[in-house]
Amino acid sequence: MVILKSISLFILAGLCEIGGAYLIWVWLREGKGPLFGLLGMAVLCLYGVVQTIQISDFGRLFAAYGGIFIAMALLWGYYVDKKIVDRYDIMGAAICLTGAAVIMFWPRT
Repeated sequence: MVILKSISLFILAGLCEIGGAYLIWVWLREGKGPLFGLLGMAVLCLYGVVQTIQISDFGRLFAAYGGIFIAMALLWGYYVDKKIVDRYDIMGAAICLTGAAVIMFWPRT
């Protein structure tokens, strides 16, 4: 149950970080109104709060989150920006997710 909670928090944090950054992107790069920027900033603040709920120390948590973020960013690109993900993207994301799992969940003595 602890692992499931941790994975859920990683996914929520990823959605907050990528979603918040995306809102700021569309505000500044695509000329949307300032409400997009303000909402993006609020969602990015929520990302910081979600990360603190995790059960690991700061350094290990952010190292593992990097792998999760890479995979989620590729998924975001595919589903939101309609960018093709190739087999090398998938292999790279799988390597990153494996590394994240080892960092977070491998038993330590």
